[in-house]
Amino acid sequence: MSILDRATIGNPVQINLELSKDRLAKEVVDAIKVSSVAKISDFRITDGKGIGVILKLSNGKEQWFFEEEIELLDENGKVIKKNNDEKENRNFIFDFLKGLNYENKNKVSELFNPINFFIWMVVSFKDIF
Repeated sequence: MSILDRATIGNPVQINLELSKDRLAKEVVDAIKVSSVAKISDFRITDGKGIGVILKLSNGKEQWFFEEEIELLDENGKVIKKNNDEKENRNFIFDFLKGLNYENKNKVSELFNPINFFIWMVVSFKDIF
């Protein structure tokens, strides 16, 4: 589940400084040490694989962060747990696909069977993902 599904502009977040301090300027690190809570001011596409977040820090400056470097806060200021159902479902599907095997078919009638073709196609594509 993407941060876009769980957050909107203006939502409070907590910054995990340990994950991001090596790439941040000293001024930004100092502001985060004062208060690790910030507000979302915008979203940006990272490198085609995820969403980045622009946060307004306690000193009024804005800084860009990766989705993994922040945690969403609820209205009471408590961290909202990330939902890993999507990863669990995806792992279930991949585990199922790993169990599929395709045996070469010798008869023409077996080659034209759509079920055999589908199994071959799934087994062939599982290595790509």
